[in-house]
Amino acid sequence: MEAYEIIRKPLLTEKSYVGIANKVYSFVVDKRATKTEIKKAVEKIFNVQVEKVNTLNVKGQTKTQNTKAGRTVGKTSDYKKAIVTLKESSKPIAFFESLS
Repeated sequence: MEAYEIIRKPLLTEKSYVGIANKVYSFVVDKRATKTEIKKAVEKIFNVQVEKVNTLNVKGQTKTQNTKAGRTVGKTSDYKKAIVTLKESSKPIAFFESLS
């Protein structure tokens, strides 16, 4: 897989904003990607040094909506989340630094 296929998008939540100061960043990644592939992709795209990668599979939420026709049940997509910690000697990722 190509580096840009592995890293789908940055994950911007309240909890992820706290980690930016400590060089900890969150990304939505391809479900088939391994930790080593994610590490290489982040290093290639952002030109940084990665210390460690933690991954977890997030299950989609079930959503219900009441309409005139009755109750409709749907589900959001499942996705894989990667939490990437950079080395102390590495420079921060510029995209995230502009947000804080």
